[in-house]
Amino acid sequence: MASSETPGAITGSKSNPQRPPVTVNKPIPYTFDLGNLLASDANPLPVTTEAALSATARDGAQALLNQLLTTCPIASTPAGVLLTLPPPTTPLPREKRIPAEKVQTKWQAFAAKKGIKDTKRKDGKKVYDEATGEWVPKWGYKGANKKGDGDDWLVEVDEKRERESKGEDSGRGAGRRERKESVRRNERAARANERRSKTGKK
Repeated sequence: MASSETPGAITGSKSNPQRPPVTVNKPIPYTFDLGNLLASDANPLPVTTEAALSATARDGAQALLNQLLTTCPIASTPAGVLLTLPPPTTPLPREKRIPAEKVQTKWQAFAAKKGIKDTKRKDGKKVYDEATGEWVPKWGYKGANKKGDGDDWLVEVDEKRERESKGEDSGRGAGRRERKESVRRNERAARANERRSKTGKK
């Protein structure tokens, strides 16, 4: 017969018959994994009534508490009384499957092949503007990439572009159009990379 009891606990229940005893006796001893707060009971259930299941669950919880209080170190701290659990011994399955390896984009594969390192984080998000003597964002509102969007008082005319447009393109706003076209190209490339990652093709 196995017995699980806290130190100094009263084993009898004569003084208070309504309170279950703290001593738990089972023909087959419990096995514990205190790191996972697990108590395994290999004893068969005599009956499967609700009262019997509740009593069995209570005995298991009581035995687990007894084992924790008798084997784990207890310390008193300003935050309260702390009980240190040992490492878990029962391996538990993952809740979700292991994530699939993310497919590299064409640029990432090229950079890895050529040994090119990502310097975006090292360079920072601002650049020095010599005309104003201030640090301005590289992108976004008042970004350095918006130069030539039509706010310059002097714009150099591209003769080839002027001939192709038959004088309709004066050069102002060319930077804005090129920037928008670059954004559209990047969006198309991002969608293509997303499709490749879903199909698994390189």
